Amino acid sequence: MTERSQFLTFHNGAKAPLPFGAEEYEARLAGLRRILAEAGLDAAVLTSMHNVAYYSGFLYCAFGRPYGLVVTPETSVTISAGIDGGQPWRRCHGYNLTYTDWARDNFWRAARHVAGEGRAVGMEEDHLTLAEAEKLRAFLAPRELRDVARPAMRQRMVKSPAEIALIREGARIADLGGWAIREAIAEGAREIDVAMAGRDAMERAIADAFPEGEYRDTWVWFQSGLNTDGAHNPVTARRLEVGDLLSLNTFPMISGYYTALERTLTLGAPDAATRAIWEANVAAHELGLSLIRPGARCDEITARINAFFAERDLLQYRSFGYGHSFGILSHYYGREAGLELREDVETVLEPGMVVSMEPMLTIPEGRPGAGGYREHDILVVTEDGAENITGFPYGPDHNVIA
Repeated sequence: MTERSQFLTFHNGAKAPLPFGAEEYEARLAGLRRILAEAGLDAAVLTSMHNVAYYSGFLYCAFGRPYGLVVTPETSVTISAGIDGGQPWRRCHGYNLTYTDWARDNFWRAARHVAGEGRAVGMEEDHLTLAEAEKLRAFLAPRELRDVARPAMRQRMVKSPAEIALIREGARIADLGGWAIREAIAEGAREIDVAMAGRDAMERAIADAFPEGEYRDTWVWFQSGLNTDGAHNPVTARRLEVGDLLSLNTFPMISGYYTALERTLTLGAPDAATRAIWEANVAAHELGLSLIRPGARCDEITARINAFFAERDLLQYRSFGYGHSFGILSHYYGREAGLELREDVETVLEPGMVVSMEPMLTIPEGRPGAGGYREHDILVVTEDGAENITGFPYGPDHNVIA
């Protein structure tokens, strides 16, 4: 019987334009190689969508299969499944190996081919499952295994000028989605119909701005009434009613890069309780915006906004932290947890970081002003302050829909 290959090269077609130039990826890889050298590691076997995309430009679609990027001092190689054909080769910086389905665990055989056996290996503790970690040990037999997820995250937290330019485009397109949603809001409209208007507007804008890209994952959460109580509540077919509290959330995805616009609105004039809570959250938002600057510490910013809410007897209604980093992340992969505005994060802001300010209050059903209130802007930390790159207006003076 003919022996079938465990992995092969399938470099079908020419390389496609990536989100960034080769020099950007080489700079990122140089940073990772410094991390490896400082830790005494010979290779990194990265398996998360965010790190594979960050260091190679290839954003994989797992669908139950493992994918990865192996980086050594000499090379970087994406490892992809045969089901993807030549797309991973075309859409990655560096080399690519395709593993076959002819035998189980051919992914790890391909990884071993690049990383070698018996070497000191870096991996991602926050992504690799127990089962896959055991396979890494079985196939690569590393003499040492250490986590590189945290230092890689720290590298990703400071954006390059090229990344910031892409994030600016994402913020602009999020605003366009917001305006499309605002136009679609009407009594009797369904949440899903309003959401689709915003999503379609953003996808068209992304295709116009990035004609050589590949398009996936852009979405909208548009919530009304009780459904506003959670930031990530799915869209429903509920029809809008006059008096509803509304939550507009647009998320254009550009080559794995997430941006967002989030705004509170009402359909018709809000009652007094609703307006008071909304205005308090807007005031907290503006306080938070004023605190974003180089040298500020995440937990100290959090404490200032907590104190503001506590003085108004609203702190118990706070829903989550006050902001987070931007870059390669999504609702189903990636998160730069080291740069969140929370009590337990002591990271100091520095130029090149990109963070949101997004306070949210949730008032339980049955109480005056019930519902969820959230504003969200994106800020680029500069040498002497921060630049707000979100343009859509906020507050009751702008977002009461007649």
